[in-house]
Amino acid sequence: MSAGESRDPPVLEARDLRRTYAVKRGFFGGSATVKALAGVSFTLAAGETLAVVGESGSGKSTLSRLVTLIEAPTGGTLRIEGADVADADAAQRRKLRREVQMVFQNPYGSLNPRQTIAAALEEPLIVSTDTPRAERREAVRTAMARVGLRPEFAARYPHMFSGGQRQRIAIARALMLRPKILVLDEPVAALDVSIRAQVLNLLADLQDEFGLAYLFVSHDLGVVEHIADRIMVIYLGHAVEIGTREAIFGAPQHPYTRALLSATPSADPAKRKQRIPLVGEPPSPIDPPRGCVFHPRCPQAFDRCRVEEPALERKQGRDVACWAVEG
Repeated sequence: MSAGESRDPPVLEARDLRRTYAVKRGFFGGSATVKALAGVSFTLAAGETLAVVGESGSGKSTLSRLVTLIEAPTGGTLRIEGADVADADAAQRRKLRREVQMVFQNPYGSLNPRQTIAAALEEPLIVSTDTPRAERREAVRTAMARVGLRPEFAARYPHMFSGGQRQRIAIARALMLRPKILVLDEPVAALDVSIRAQVLNLLADLQDEFGLAYLFVSHDLGVVEHIADRIMVIYLGHAVEIGTREAIFGAPQHPYTRALLSATPSADPAKRKQRIPLVGEPPSPIDPPRGCVFHPRCPQAFDRCRVEEPALERKQGRDVACWAVEG
């Protein structure tokens, strides 16, 4: 079985998923195409957490927008609960959007400051369902209790809460439509370290209770090591390594993955690694390098890397796209 695939039937399946954007190069520069996502494949099962990691500009946010149906892919296939998003009509897309909800990095920015917490939680039910008013209010009380918020908080406004409490509110709102999948976009990056642990434990409890599938987007590999079942490393819109948490953290194979992990701080002196510096900046997605997109910064690059793009292949117990890794 491919490391990009889970053992259970998937609630989310992406095959060769692509997203490009047409941009202007200035008044006399003409147009160009940004290859934000360049053919990513993976599956996600109920109760599973797939972490997506990579530098800024790697394609993590683009992938999140495609999975949540904010944008449509320009190539490849995206299936949610077995339904092909590309073939769905307007009614089916509305239904599919209910199955995937998102929790953003900044909870204050994702909450309307003029809405009470009760109104913010009730809004998804008003927009997407015909649930009676009494049932909506009961659903709000239930959701607040599940994320550890007291009933009297319902009449308050977002500015009256701490960052950790606001993120609990955002999680409760994401659960109002009873989704199968949550896309978690840096959900604890803006929180204090002590509060991060509380929110991560809450997410783990909710996953156990509801069988939720998590697509966990993060640059914090310390958090990823704590929460992920599998990890997908992406670089310049390409998935370069996909494997279990144990495989990726225990024996990373792709040079890019090794460099990322070497930069992860550790309080344990026995676990501190020698830093592997990456030379230069990531190439432009408008004009990506020929061959392996990582080769201009790779210390192991050789001639084949510069002319032939490697495919994800099963090597060393995970899927990895690298000519330098032996099968």
